[in-house]
Amino acid sequence: MDQFPEKTEDLARELSAIINSSSDGLFVCRADGTVIRVNPASERLHGVRAEEIIGRNIKDLVASGFVERSATLEAINSRQQVSVLQHHDGRKLMSTGTPVFDQNGALILAVTTVRDVTEMDRLQRNLEEQEVINSQIREQLLALQHDQLSSHQIIARSPKMMTALGQAIRVGGAESTVLIRGESGSGKGVLVDLIHANSRRAKGPLVKLNCGAIPETLIESELFGYEKGAFTGAMGSKPGYFEMADGGTLFLDEVAELPPSSQVKLLRFLEDGAITRLGGTGVRRVDVRILAATHRDLDAMVEDGIFRLDLFYRLNVIPIVVPPLRERRECLLPLLRHYIDHFAQATGVHRRLSRAAVDALLEYSFPGNVRELMNLCERLVVMSDTEMIGLVDLPPSIVAQSEASNVLPIHWQRGVSLSEIVAEVEREVLSAAQGRYSSQAEIAEALGVNQSTVARKLKRYGLL
Repeated sequence: MDQFPEKTEDLARELSAIINSSSDGLFVCRADGTVIRVNPASERLHGVRAEEIIGRNIKDLVASGFVERSATLEAINSRQQVSVLQHHDGRKLMSTGTPVFDQNGALILAVTTVRDVTEMDRLQRNLEEQEVINSQIREQLLALQHDQLSSHQIIARSPKMMTALGQAIRVGGAESTVLIRGESGSGKGVLVDLIHANSRRAKGPLVKLNCGAIPETLIESELFGYEKGAFTGAMGSKPGYFEMADGGTLFLDEVAELPPSSQVKLLRFLEDGAITRLGGTGVRRVDVRILAATHRDLDAMVEDGIFRLDLFYRLNVIPIVVPPLRERRECLLPLLRHYIDHFAQATGVHRRLSRAAVDALLEYSFPGNVRELMNLCERLVVMSDTEMIGLVDLPPSIVAQSEASNVLPIHWQRGVSLSEIVAEVEREVLSAAQGRYSSQAEIAEALGVNQSTVARKLKRYGLL
């Protein structure tokens, strides 16, 4: 019998330790509202000591202004759990009062937890503000798409592409150097146009140079210009791309192809804003913002000593990554429809894609990205003999890839009859068609059967 008091004391100590260690405030009141327990978190949240309020009635505390509204008192009166939001010393406190009953249903206690939600409220406001910003960016992008659709510059539906376009809009107002990375044909030039159009330099020139398209022996003279006699054949002086871009933006496409000597001169310009023509001695200062792009792995080129580390850091102030088309599948169908319409209008014909052609094109990976898609659409519009562009008009490689990805595996086991195998294949085909088409009529058209046949078989295989 002597063990019971010890166990009771141990249990009381454990409960007390749990209550006191809670990060949430905890009030315990009797049924009449008398405060009998306050934990340290409550003392901290309300700025009082426990001995100042233990033994007092919650009604008196409310009347004295201790709290503007009491969850404890409302829980006692309503005999239900009640949550109220309180304001105390510039903070927001969420109090939840819970009535406690004995086995006969009589109210014996009211337990109230108090949580500081000030930080949560601040984070919520930040999220809401960010959502407003994101919404504004989406609206800007939609407006840009509407304005620039005729020049087939911007079509974006995927989150990754929307992010890249949003970044381009934001950096437009800055003067920072931007490095755009992405596969060939993915649309890096579109972001360059967008950055320039949204910059204070929009009325100035946007000069574009493909560093990989100019022989290494000429790239330096093209970039920085030259003076008479700088090299054989230089009969006079000529300004370079930097001078032509003065007051505007210079886009260095395929910047990874710059030879080492040009890398040094570009780095010098980024450091002091000055250039020297080839064969000249005078220093010219030009006001030019640099945008660069590459499909190469610059990090690996730096590791291999092919590209200067200091130049990489100077160019990579604001990096933007343009995702390949295979990673923005949401953009694929709008792009296909847009370019088919664009080239049809330019050619003076009417063209549209059949459902089968659309399905095959959506299965294709487009390794050449948007550039390949544009060229393909132009080819389909020009070479198709009929208004409807079908599978027969598509390149064999695209049709073959589509057929390979849509082959249903057949697993034949001994003892399984041919009719059972046919039924299994039929069920798989119909199930796949349900995921691809929105109605039984479309499924019937795609499979070359009547709608009633589709309905009957769907019911037979339990797919309705």
